[in-house]
This record gives sequence, structure tokens and C-alpha cells, in this order.
Amino acid sequence: MKIDGTRFRTIWVDETDSWSVRIIDQTKLPWALDLVRITTMEAMAHAIKAMLVRGAPLIGAAAAYGVALAMRADGTDASLRHAVAVLGATRPTAINLLWALQRMEAVLKPLGSQARGEAAYQEAAKICDEDAATNEMIGTHGLPLIAAKGKHGRRVNVLTHCNAGWLATVDWGTALAPIYKAHDAGIDVHVWVEETRPRNQGASLTAYELGKHGVAHTVIADNAGGHLMQRGDVDLVIVGTDRVTRTGDVANKIGTYLKALAAKDNGVPFWVALPSSTIDWTISDGLSDIPIEERAGTEVTMMTGRALDGSIATVRIVPKDSPAANPAFDVTPARLVSGLITERGLCGADAVALSQMFREAA
Repeated sequence: MKIDGTRFRTIWVDETDSWSVRIIDQTKLPWALDLVRITTMEAMAHAIKAMLVRGAPLIGAAAAYGVALAMRADGTDASLRHAVAVLGATRPTAINLLWALQRMEAVLKPLGSQARGEAAYQEAAKICDEDAATNEMIGTHGLPLIAAKGKHGRRVNVLTHCNAGWLATVDWGTALAPIYKAHDAGIDVHVWVEETRPRNQGASLTAYELGKHGVAHTVIADNAGGHLMQRGDVDLVIVGTDRVTRTGDVANKIGTYLKALAAKDNGVPFWVALPSSTIDWTISDGLSDIPIEERAGTEVTMMTGRALDGSIATVRIVPKDSPAANPAFDVTPARLVSGLITERGLCGADAVALSQMFREAA
């Protein structure tokens, strides 16, 4: 995708050498475009945990390059095991992280230590290229859902939660990919962007990338989504996901479940966009089997923004003695999901439909 006319991916090998890795520090958006150079596995692990990079597909790609950095420094079995353990412990909910690490292990284990560095970079690059291509196909398959609502030049209003655009992936995005395809095809599409407390990824990241691409959008408070659905101002909801069970339960950013309930009550289609690497074939019950990340309470009690004098400031927004809980994700049961948008096409959110579409994995 593009920022002010310049084409970007969210992660790439540094142009000035063939081994360090560049990322966009997403904690600085939308205030600054800060391109960070990552030179060690430990630095990549920090970038994932501290959410300089975030979004399930991008976390997987970043972890793959983290392994590559480790193998460049030391290609031994011990180094590989250590890298996988450290990177695997950074974020518990997104299954793409473990998927990418398992893929890297499978490629590197049979090789001698001297060959692992180059092979690791090649495999990480493949993961990134495949992610970009996969997400573009998600956009292609999701486009008809928007086009069907936009006949005769009618504006289509799509509501999304959190950020599942190109900033959450290597390129294109998941939930936003059909929106970009629709916009580029000349469809009058407008996006309701929920702010997504507590980290405000909707207000800061989704609004940022939609604006840079020229897509019409409006930022709303998280609690406004149901109201808009009741008024008939939402044609469909499209969200991303960090893990999907083999039965179609969906884990996504906290607050997604409430949007699914509101959509069900108001007859609004609720679609979830995902690459197949986000499906966890080992579990069937999202509520009991998906680990929910608990993040620091300071994300709830503190907020960062641009002050009236132009400076960037972080302020406390709750009483100093009030504690805060911060579950980062919730689970939407499959019964509330209209369907899944995958790289192979539209799919029902149930075990039979998933196993038929991905027979080799199921």
C-alpha cells in the first residue's frame, strides 16, 4: 500500500544491507512515521511484545525474521530453540506467531548450522510474500459482499473494529482488503472506524491508513456501533481475527463480541476476514481453548495524544488509586458469524465448511 505516494510494506530487509530488518513503529502512528532498524532477535521480540508491530499476520512475519536474525548470529540447535522459545512467548493469542515459528523450525532443523542463516532469510521472505498475496486474495473474495450492497451507485457503509488493514499484515490487510478493492473499483464505500479502546488502534491506525489511501471514513466511539446499526446506517461489519477454532469461533480485539451481538440483533451481516494461517486446527471451543492475553492496566488508565500546542503527551485519565483490568481479546461464537472471508473464498463459520475448504490442513 502507499503512504503519501510511497509504496510500503510493514516489514522488509534493510535496503542498505542484506540482513537487518526494518519495521514501522506503529506506536508512533499517526503522529510520526518512524522506520526502526532491527538487528537482533531480542530486539524483534521486544518489537512484538511492545506492539511496535502488531496484527496476527504481521506478528508471524516478524517472528520469522526474528529467527533469521538469530540464525545469522548463531546457527546452532541451541540458538534455534532459544529463538523459538523467546519469540513464542511474546504474544499468546495470535496463532500466526506459533504457525510461523513452527514453519521456520521445520525448514531449518534438517540443515547444518552454516546453512541456516541464508535459509532463514529466504523462508521469512517467502512468508511475507505469501502473506501479501493471500491478503490480496481475501480482498478479491470479499469485494462482492461490498459490491452487492453498492448497486446503482449507492454508498456502502462498512463498520470495522480495531485495525485489520495493511498495518496489521505485510500488505493489503484482512478486513480492510475488500474495502481497498471496492474503493479502487470505484464503489462508493464508507467505513465506520471504531476507536478501539484501550490502545485506540482504530482511531490511530485504521483511520491513518484509510486516509492515506483516500477511503472515506468516520471515527466513532466504540459504543456507537450498535446505535448506528439500529438506525440502518451499517450495511455490513467486517473484522479481522487473531485465532479461529476449527469450529468457527473467532478471537479478536476486545469489543468484537459486542459488535457481533448488535449485528445479530439488527440483521447486519457480520463477516470475519482471515488467512488460513489464523485457523487453529487443534482446538474446537474458543471460550475454553483460546488463551486471552492480559495486558498492562496502564493501557487503560493512560492515553497518548497530541496536545493543543502540538506536543505529544501521555496523560492519566482515571483516578490515581483506581486499578484497571485489560483483557486484550474476546471470543465471538461461531453462531454470531455470518461467514469467513479467506484466500480461497467465502466460507461458513463451522467445522464442516472449514474442513471442506482446507482439506489438507483439517
